[in-house]
Amino acid sequence: MILKAEKISKEFIRETKNSNRFLALQETDLTLEARSLTVLTGRSGSGKSTLLNLLAGLMLPTSGKIFLDEQELYAMPDQVLSRFRNQHIGVIPQGQTALHSLNVLENVCLPYTLRGEDAHQAEAEALLEQLDILHLKSAMPAELSGGELRRMAVARAVLRKPELLLADEPTSDLDDENTRTVFAFLRQAADQGAAVFVVTHENDAFRYADRCFRMDGGRMQEQSAD
Repeated sequence: MILKAEKISKEFIRETKNSNRFLALQETDLTLEARSLTVLTGRSGSGKSTLLNLLAGLMLPTSGKIFLDEQELYAMPDQVLSRFRNQHIGVIPQGQTALHSLNVLENVCLPYTLRGEDAHQAEAEALLEQLDILHLKSAMPAELSGGELRRMAVARAVLRKPELLLADEPTSDLDDENTRTVFAFLRQAADQGAAVFVVTHENDAFRYADRCFRMDGGRMQEQSAD
């Protein structure tokens, strides 16, 4: 699967003394290909998460179009887009998104159970083992550290083997060893066929990447991956 973003931008309306318009993302073109890991860095507030949410089908662009293969994301009705996103796109969001009434294994299986499908628990447990949190499968989110919650979110996002995997600061709250584990895990997902896009502050991410970009003031510029 190939994602193509054509001349997308995002403008927000807000109340300020000088202007009520804020251009979070300037006009941008981007292609993400299968078996490729793309890294985007930049300061907080530079537009990185805005771009990721646009690519995920979670935020309507002010201008431009986004295609997954021949499917134009924002031409779909909301329910169709939601189903398409569940089937084809995995998102590791910034912050904690666990359902606190479910244990770790149930949270990871959520993309299947929301659709009334078989939970694929054996596959979920294999992912938890790779991420070194299998021993916590019956624990509740309130019992987990921030880093353990992040690894749970990674497992949930990749369980359906999405063709497009979008990760927003996936290693926040992680120590060096687990940061390396997560980036190796994302690299593996790309090698197995996914188009992977990672927003991060980690300079170590470059050594896992095929392409690197930096965002500054809503404008994205490609950099060397070396």
